[in-house]
Amino acid sequence: MTIVPNSIEARDIAYQLHPNVNLRKYEKTGGLVIESGDGIYVTDTSGKRYIEGMAGLWSVALGFGEKRLAEVAKAQMEKLPYYHTFSYKTHGPSIDLAEMLIKMAPVPMSKVHFTSSGSEANDLACKMVWYRSNALGLKDKKKIIGRVKGYHGVTIASASITGLPRNHESFDLPLDRMIHTSCPSYVHFGLEGESETEFTARILKDLEDLILKEGPETIAAFWGEPVMGAGGVLTPPAGYWEGVQEILNKYDILLVADEVICGFGRTGKMFACETFNIKPDVLVVSKQISSSYMPLSAIIVNDRFYQPIADESNRIGVFGHGFTASGHPVATAVGLENLKIIQERDLVGNAARLEEKFLGGLAKLAEHPLAHSSRGVGLIGALEMKPWEGAAAGDAAAALSAACEEEGLICRNVAEALCFCPPLIITAEQIDDMFACVARALDKVAAARA
Repeated sequence: MTIVPNSIEARDIAYQLHPNVNLRKYEKTGGLVIESGDGIYVTDTSGKRYIEGMAGLWSVALGFGEKRLAEVAKAQMEKLPYYHTFSYKTHGPSIDLAEMLIKMAPVPMSKVHFTSSGSEANDLACKMVWYRSNALGLKDKKKIIGRVKGYHGVTIASASITGLPRNHESFDLPLDRMIHTSCPSYVHFGLEGESETEFTARILKDLEDLILKEGPETIAAFWGEPVMGAGGVLTPPAGYWEGVQEILNKYDILLVADEVICGFGRTGKMFACETFNIKPDVLVVSKQISSSYMPLSAIIVNDRFYQPIADESNRIGVFGHGFTASGHPVATAVGLENLKIIQERDLVGNAARLEEKFLGGLAKLAEHPLAHSSRGVGLIGALEMKPWEGAAAGDAAAALSAACEEEGLICRNVAEALCFCPPLIITAEQIDDMFACVARALDKVAAARA
């Protein structure tokens, strides 16, 4: 990219500190500046149009340019642009959305607390797990189990629960209360000659052995994404979630299901907990709750979780937590309308109906000589690349991602996987277009290596 002085790209380099990049490299290359969006497409400042194969950051369920959300935001801005939920005060949109979330939850739930991002929501859930243990007089029951390759955010607590080295290195993380168990990805961690059933049994044993080693009386909660997103779209093997829940119930350990990516239709069910028969104590949601048109997230908790916390707040006089933007009226109004549209247009059903075509398209791409395998569920999936001999880890997927962008498709490379998570509004024809871009990109990368 040629950086023109005083252009928007040059000003970006001059003034913005970007997340998830090599900052020195960014100073030299700059980034792609997106100017507009429509449906599943976005357009950059040069006028080039792309299929947004990642729905932004796994999140824009309704695609770009949904006028109903803009109209609701404008109306709420004019009526009540801001109010809080502190100190015995609240407002209509947060009440309405909380009621809707309780009614649509995959298992019986009790209360909703709003935050602004998935990281904040997981951080709050962590604090509340500790608060609850203190309320029950379990002063030592504070450890939290995350998983290798799990992702739960970038705050100090949520990054500590995360099991990705890039979110720990040089940040002095993870905190010492956070421990990690095996990643349930058979394609990455299955042993030679080991069946998927044997793999599942082994990693479940790893979990129970970890609990016994640390002491069940010291472990408060287990965190898990039903499908691991930022780790590379890692789908669980058969029997995994049933086995995890049996172990957690045996040792009285809470289950926190992180549905920040999976929630609101991504797996072909309203919640991935339904897809995998997960019964959490805490459900963490964000992203598709508002299609990311407004920053919004929530934790949804059951009565087993809530009641000790309420008792403790009564004992000490206050639940001493809150964010300025918790339950922001514009964000919750947009979230409410977004979920209504998902239901009205049967976008959960759309994901279920298109699953076979989507996964079939990925499987076809996996037949390419550069590819290794594919995986996914609903409308979230990944194409695993074969590592290049003598190259750095992840180079193959990075090259394919760059080639896809040249072909007019934005997706995301994670290790050797190319990840896809298109808007839920995508059509069968658009899936064909998306994977045609990938096929051309694969051939382009292969030709460059020939």
